[in-house]
Amino acid sequence: MQTSIRRGEYAELAVLFFIQWMALGIWYVPLSPVLDAHGLHAIRPIAFATAAIGALVSPLIFGAMADRHASPVLVLRWLAAASAVTMTLATWSIQHAWPAWLVVALIQALMLSSTPITSISTSIVFSRLRDPKREFGPIRAIATFGWMCGCWLVSALNADASTLSGYLGSAIWLALSAFTFLLPSTPPPPSTGHVTWRERMGWDALVLLKNPNHRVVFIAAAIFSIPLSAFYPFTPPHLQQLGLQHTTAWMTLGQVSEVFAMLGLAGLLAKWRLKWVFATGLAVGVVRFALCMANSKAWVLAGVSLHGFSYTLYFITAQIYLDQRIDPAWRARAQALMSLMTSGIGSLLGYLGVGLWFSACSSPVGTHWSLFWGGLSASVAVILAWFLAVYHGQGVGLRRQKPEAMPNLEG
Repeated sequence: MQTSIRRGEYAELAVLFFIQWMALGIWYVPLSPVLDAHGLHAIRPIAFATAAIGALVSPLIFGAMADRHASPVLVLRWLAAASAVTMTLATWSIQHAWPAWLVVALIQALMLSSTPITSISTSIVFSRLRDPKREFGPIRAIATFGWMCGCWLVSALNADASTLSGYLGSAIWLALSAFTFLLPSTPPPPSTGHVTWRERMGWDALVLLKNPNHRVVFIAAAIFSIPLSAFYPFTPPHLQQLGLQHTTAWMTLGQVSEVFAMLGLAGLLAKWRLKWVFATGLAVGVVRFALCMANSKAWVLAGVSLHGFSYTLYFITAQIYLDQRIDPAWRARAQALMSLMTSGIGSLLGYLGVGLWFSACSSPVGTHWSLFWGGLSASVAVILAWFLAVYHGQGVGLRRQKPEAMPNLEG
C-alpha cells in the first residue's frame, strides 16, 4: 500500500503533467482555426512543421544537458519560462497581422523551447516511479485530462479561432515554470571524463538504434507519425465543413479514449506481448482513418474517438519500453530520441507530405475527404504489415533490468 508521502509524490507528478499538457492542448488544437481566422491559412502546414523542426534540433541537446550537466528540473523550469515568452510573442504577431515570415519565425522560436519539455518531464516522472509499467499509465492519463481541460476552456471562452487561446497558453507555461520550484532537484550523474561535442549535442543517443528491436520501435514510431500529423491541422476544418462548432472541444473525444486506454494499459502489458500491443495500436490507426472516409459527422467523430486508443497503445507503450529497456543514465536521451523520431522526423515529413496530399485531394469545388482519409488509412496498413514482419521481440542492448526481471515486458 502507498504511504501518504508516496501519494504526495503521485500528486506532484500528476500536477506536473496536467499543467504541461494543458498548455500544449491550448496551443495546438485551436492553432489551425486561429491561423485561418487571421488570414494565415497559407502558412498552416509550415506553422505545424515548425514543431517538427524544433523536435529535430532541441530535444537531444536538452536531453543530453539533463542527463549530464544540469538537473532535469532546472532545465524544465527555464524551458517553460522561455515557452511562455515566445508563445506570447507568436500570439501577438498573429493578432496584429505581422508579416507571415515573422509569424512563422516566432512560432519556430516557441517550438525550439517547448518541444524538449515533453521528453524532459517524462524522464523526471520515470525517475521517480517504482513500477513504471503499472504506474505510468494513470499519471499519463492526468496529462491527457489536462489537454482536455485546456481545450474545454478554449471552447468555453469561445476562443476556438481567437488569439486569446495563445495568451492563455502563455499563462499556463508560466505556471509550470513556477511549479518546478516545488519539485525536488536531482543533480545529474557526476562527469566521468571529457564530454565530446557529439555527446553535448546528444547525438551519441543514436547508438540506441544499433539494437534491432529498439530500431524497429523508433522507426515505426517515426513513420506512424507521418499520417498522424494530419489529425490536428485537418480534422477541425473537416468538422467545420460538416457543420460542427466549437471544434476544439469536439477534438477532445480523442483524449477521452486516451484516458481509458492509459488506465487499462498496465493490465494489457501484463497479459500481452509487447509486439501485439504495438500492433494493435497500429491496427486501430488503420480503422480510425477508415471511419473518417465516410464523411459524416458521426463517422468522423468516431474516428476522432479512436485516436486515443491508437496513440496510447503505440506511443505510450514505446515510452514505457524505453524506460524498461534502456539504462537510467540514458533515460532523458532515449526519450529525447523518441521525440526527435516522432515529433521531429515523422511530423516534419507528415506536415509537409500530408499538406501536399491534402492539396492533391482538393479542388475548387471542395476537398475529396474520402480519398484524403483513405490514403492515410492505407499508409498505416502498410506500416502495420512492415512492423509485424520485422519486429521479433526481446533483444539485447542497453537495459536497466535483466530480462528475467521483466517477465511482463517480453517482446
